Amino acid sequence: MAENESPDVPTSRKRFVPLENNPEVMSSLVHKLGLSQKLAFHDVFSIDEPELLAFVPRPALALLLIFPVSETYERFRVQEDKDRVEYTGCGPDEDVVWYKQTIGNACGLIGLLHGVSNGEARSHIEPNSNLAKLLTDAIPLKPAKRADLLYESEALESAHQSAAAGGDTAAPPADDKVDLHYVCFVKSENNHLWEMDGRRKGPLDRGELAAGDDVLSDQALELGVRSFLKREQEAGGGDLRFSLIVLSPSLD
Repeated sequence: MAENESPDVPTSRKRFVPLENNPEVMSSLVHKLGLSQKLAFHDVFSIDEPELLAFVPRPALALLLIFPVSETYERFRVQEDKDRVEYTGCGPDEDVVWYKQTIGNACGLIGLLHGVSNGEARSHIEPNSNLAKLLTDAIPLKPAKRADLLYESEALESAHQSAAAGGDTAAPPADDKVDLHYVCFVKSENNHLWEMDGRRKGPLDRGELAAGDDVLSDQALELGVRSFLKREQEAGGGDLRFSLIVLSPSLD
């Protein structure tokens, strides 16, 4: 792939210490920014075994898919994005609030922001918090300016730094190249499932959901995560390491 076609953040840009794939770390970060303690992130251990899925608090408001960026995925991304125009949406009438990633190793943070900025989760942001201010400032901006807002946010950098240092394992250096990527699935107010990825040209409408469906419903999983897994499996020899973390009511 030619350098100018790569969606990855140039090494000359600011880089964060990678966020640990850990729901407690993620919850700590969004709570520090201003999300209500009534919501938290939880591991999803299976999407095919109902008895395991039953342990997940519902409704599921956002679903993070964490996976290695494989050749199969990159081929699909390039093909799907090839004829798409760059997203330019902004303002209160957007179906979803999308953030372009311009900070290195921040795909975890961008995924979390997509989860808390959209759908029902947005109503759980504490008034006058850093997160409320960030969202208020972001909504009127076009994607490039919105990305600059995140890039320059001291509150965001501070919260991320604190959360990254609080994981179960030693945090890698900020200049490490991490192969794990985060994509977030959210349900919009008009009952569509959106795939949110700061490496893409914009948000991706994956299809319609029933009013009572959440992002862990069968329909949402078919349109989102299972579609991704099927591509990887059909390619043969794909790296099927992946994990799922959901934003839903706290257990406390």
